[in-house]
Amino acid sequence: MAQNQLIRMDNMGIVVASLSNAISFFTEIGLRLEGKAIVEGEWAGRVTGLGEQRVEIAMMVTPDGCSRLEISQFLNPNTISDHRTAPVNSLGYLRLMFTVSDIEELLSRLQKHGATLVGEVVQYENAYKLCYIRGSEGLLIGLAQELYNK
Repeated sequence: MAQNQLIRMDNMGIVVASLSNAISFFTEIGLRLEGKAIVEGEWAGRVTGLGEQRVEIAMMVTPDGCSRLEISQFLNPNTISDHRTAPVNSLGYLRLMFTVSDIEELLSRLQKHGATLVGEVVQYENAYKLCYIRGSEGLLIGLAQELYNK
């Protein structure tokens, strides 16, 4: 009997208070809106274990088309906890990391959307410039600029 093998990671999901703000923020990073939908009904509640639910989702895709981010705004039931201010060493899902071409230029644009630098932009050897920001919705986002191709 053949062992079940992983085919791919389909997407990463995050829950936000404002879908439109999150779409604008991730569009500024460089993701493209692939589509929006309302997810509801008995089948959806059985998957999540939440029972009756109504969720507006947006699927964002990276420029290479290989990675997707599913952003969800729960219309029903209300969200029950908030992990957006958790520090970097917290347990559980924590951050998204994006490789970008110019970290300082993108950081400048994202600050116009309310992003704040968590620490500072740091160079790791001759390989990367790295930083963490708190972006739209207080989400922790990592930015990495590869240096070895320059």
